[in-house]
Amino acid sequence: MAVREPTRYLARALPRALVPSRSPLWPSLRRNASDQATSGSSPDPLDELESASSLGASVPEEVVKSYDPIARARSRKTQLPRSRYQYRSPKYDRGPLHPHRPPPPSDPHSRLFVPGPFTLPRVQQTYDSTIAQDILTLCYVHRPPGFEEPPRPPRLRPWDGSSPYHKNRPLRGPRGGDVLRLLRKPITFRNIPKLERITIHSYVKQAATEGSHWLHVAGMAVQAISNVRVQTFKSKSSVAPWGIAPGRDTVAVKAELRGEDMLHFVGKLVDVVMPKIKEWKGIKGSSGDSSGNITFGLDPEAVAMFPEIEVNYDMYPSGMIPGCHITLHTSATTDKDARLLLSALGIPFYGKFVN
Repeated sequence: MAVREPTRYLARALPRALVPSRSPLWPSLRRNASDQATSGSSPDPLDELESASSLGASVPEEVVKSYDPIARARSRKTQLPRSRYQYRSPKYDRGPLHPHRPPPPSDPHSRLFVPGPFTLPRVQQTYDSTIAQDILTLCYVHRPPGFEEPPRPPRLRPWDGSSPYHKNRPLRGPRGGDVLRLLRKPITFRNIPKLERITIHSYVKQAATEGSHWLHVAGMAVQAISNVRVQTFKSKSSVAPWGIAPGRDTVAVKAELRGEDMLHFVGKLVDVVMPKIKEWKGIKGSSGDSSGNITFGLDPEAVAMFPEIEVNYDMYPSGMIPGCHITLHTSATTDKDARLLLSALGIPFYGKFVN
């Protein structure tokens, strides 16, 4: 190391002319872009193109006319491999960490993509133009800047600590045997109550004793009025007078409506079926599950008033059209807001309202 130190300092002390050059001795073949600019001549750009270049040659007219990719694709005897030339979205969603995930249903490449909606149903137009604004006006609570909400008492009672067994025990329920309901959030333009889905359920007790044809007729009727394929269910509990055993007999059908099917069903129910029911007061004010879901029932005579069944009434056997229970699931958190929404849609209520 001591021998190399003087050599390094000696090389720095020598003049630059005496230091051997690292560049090669032969002339450089590099062409700089500024050579022509310094020479003062500006040649024509077309002169620099080679005579045999494809850029300057003209394409024959026969080649232009013969170029038809659609005809070329149709003339193929075998289809191109799908894995390389055709995009196919994944069939299953294997989780957020999988490298290949199916696109959302709104993407045209999705297998679940449905174009539209091209026109909105009447119920949806009425909700967007009138009902949503009215509900927001009736339920809106203005809180100016700086408003502090008063502290709420605890919903669950703590233990008083009088016993060593109270330590680490869960809080006790409210006094009086009342249940805890969902807390009602202030209604703003972000959470205006709206319909989410409708469930139609029909329980046919004759299917267990008189034959499965009763269940087939009930499924046909529910599917006709809902435009949705029904699901069948077996009994979960035994009913001795009807001879029904749990898990053995299929005695119920159900259909869940969403989207346009739900809106069209509400339109038929409000405009066609309910006005035809004689001496019908409406839905009881006590119906509901305290979470914004309202349930009511229709007897077989009311189910037969749907246009899909009325126009083909002779197709159904006599006396075998079933009744059904209809549950209207809303995004409201209280029955009061749900009744306000359904009343605006045209569904009547009567009696004492229970929130």
